[in-house]
Amino acid sequence: MCGFFNFNKIYFVKKIISLNNFFHIMDIGFIGLGKMGGNMVERLLDGGHRVVVYNLTKPEIEIAASKGAIPANSVEDLVKKLPSRKVVWLMVPSGKPVDENIEVLSKYLKKDDIIIDGGNSHYKDTVKRGDLLQEKGIYYLDCGTSGGVWGLKNGYSLMTGGDKRATDYVYPVYKTLAPADGGYVYCGERGAGHYVKMIHNGIEYGLMQAYGEGFEILKKSKYNLDLAAIAHSWLFGSVVRSWLLELAADALKKNPQLDGIKGFVPDSGEGRWTLQEAVDLDVPAHILASSLFNRFSSRQEDSFAMKLLASLRNEFGGHAVEKEK
Repeated sequence: MCGFFNFNKIYFVKKIISLNNFFHIMDIGFIGLGKMGGNMVERLLDGGHRVVVYNLTKPEIEIAASKGAIPANSVEDLVKKLPSRKVVWLMVPSGKPVDENIEVLSKYLKKDDIIIDGGNSHYKDTVKRGDLLQEKGIYYLDCGTSGGVWGLKNGYSLMTGGDKRATDYVYPVYKTLAPADGGYVYCGERGAGHYVKMIHNGIEYGLMQAYGEGFEILKKSKYNLDLAAIAHSWLFGSVVRSWLLELAADALKKNPQLDGIKGFVPDSGEGRWTLQEAVDLDVPAHILASSLFNRFSSRQEDSFAMKLLASLRNEFGGHAVEKEK
């Protein structure tokens, strides 16, 4: 009798686990299948979710469909292929693309449906968009997403904001995208997720700049240093170890002299927004300001400011001026 009871108990526990997994499966629409978006869809599919996908260009849709996603030929078609209480994730560039997608989605979504903006939108825009959608009864959640092209394998760091009840409803999606041992944080009211991601990217600017400057000093020193080996050694026990350093070690191992790479560094806006926030809050963000302006310098073929500095040195001190070739 005891053995029979144990068997039934084990069977009962297994059924509970199975039902628990079932209730954590969601239907979700996904718009934007770029380098990150496509990988995020694949991770969701691997987690058992049903994903309907749309992208402006068809090849990305076809790739996602080959991995199990349900293709849609328009935003309207995507919404129609989702069951009631529709959830749509936007993974498109900040600014106009977000507004354009929201405008179309708002025509087809209904009360209690949910839009998640997983891109790098400015948090003030997020608040405004959420206010407009709230008038229609549509929830607008913000989810700052970090992890790059490695997120498919390692999971994504997710910083979320918005209505807590709607956030709890889509939590199974967040749970699947985040690493198994953490990486997810609910930051608070609407805009909080994008705000935290903005500051996250500002910190990233400073870290990257510090690594860049340090390795340039090492490269120009009198010693014949193996930069890849040094970077690799710092990954073990060093106080400066990080994932960025790991990526630097990989890059230097593949291309020790960084041949063929132009020192042109764009910025997608988050560093500027973080610096403006620092100004508004009277925070002396020296490192961020320097790292952002260094990115600007990287884009100048020949700086007028530097030309003027050279001319001034010549004017007051007679220092030689190098002529353009």
